[in-house]
Amino acid sequence: MGTTRSDQRPEGVVTLAFAGDVHFELHLADLLARPDGALGGVTRTLRAADLTMVNLESSITRRGAREPKDYHFRTSPEALDVLDRAGVDVIGLANNHSVDYGIDGLTDTVRAARTSPAPVVGIGRNAREAYRPHRVSVRGTDLAFFAASTKRERTSQRWAARPRTPGIATAVEGRPRRLLRAVRSAGRRDDVVVVYLHWGTESDSCPGVKQRILARALAEAGADVVVGSHAHVLQGSGWTGKTYVNYGLGNFVWYHNQRSESGVLQVRIEDGQVVDDGWVPARIGTAGRPRILTGKERQAAVSDWDALRGCAGLATRPAS
Repeated sequence: MGTTRSDQRPEGVVTLAFAGDVHFELHLADLLARPDGALGGVTRTLRAADLTMVNLESSITRRGAREPKDYHFRTSPEALDVLDRAGVDVIGLANNHSVDYGIDGLTDTVRAARTSPAPVVGIGRNAREAYRPHRVSVRGTDLAFFAASTKRERTSQRWAARPRTPGIATAVEGRPRRLLRAVRSAGRRDDVVVVYLHWGTESDSCPGVKQRILARALAEAGADVVVGSHAHVLQGSGWTGKTYVNYGLGNFVWYHNQRSESGVLQVRIEDGQVVDDGWVPARIGTAGRPRILTGKERQAAVSDWDALRGCAGLATRPAS
């Protein structure tokens, strides 16, 4: 499926794009000094959709004490400008690195999110903010975007947003009541509900049982699109009933190319229903930025992406 961001599309037609994990560690920090065109040629693909969403895998801070964990990612508010100028319309911050620098880092991250040029979801001064969707209307279609982390680790255990304390939106329970309740409420109000999750097992290209159970629960609650990242590899995409599910978008802008397969997922919506999908394959180079593939490389990558559906248990078309 190819898309072009344009007001010439018919009423009721909306195109969405999704990419995986992004951060600006080490040499990628140099991109912050030149936000225009920082992501290179992939920008054209991101801008082509009506709305594009990614996961920013970082705390947005320059202070704070490191959390007791193996890896720590952080960046500055300029990262939000880079993503905004690259065509990203919604940024998810519910992940296992958004609070890598304690309460000071969390305070800074929440402050940066509130002033971001592109809307940020999945984090807030309290649970009400963290589970609040970004709402937008495109050609008569009302959409709501959520983000939440399913990872049972330090961030979700120590820094889950609560009624009176800041943190991230989480979905670590078997049936995450707060997220499901928010999705159900949005489903009654909005035409299309999107949930971006931080989920899956690292390096596993097949979704786990917990992913499948949560995807079905969200579909039953009214989610129309469920996508996610965290595994650092691509996982399958397709439909469960009328709900479109992508189990893993892999890395997108990353400081190494050890798991280089990447890309941009495209989804077409007509009258509130997801009717088509497409994959624009890319490969992360040594500089950390994704390069869109062409020719035989592109054909092979799309075939590999299609094959991932096999172990994901998803359909090639929506249920009639």
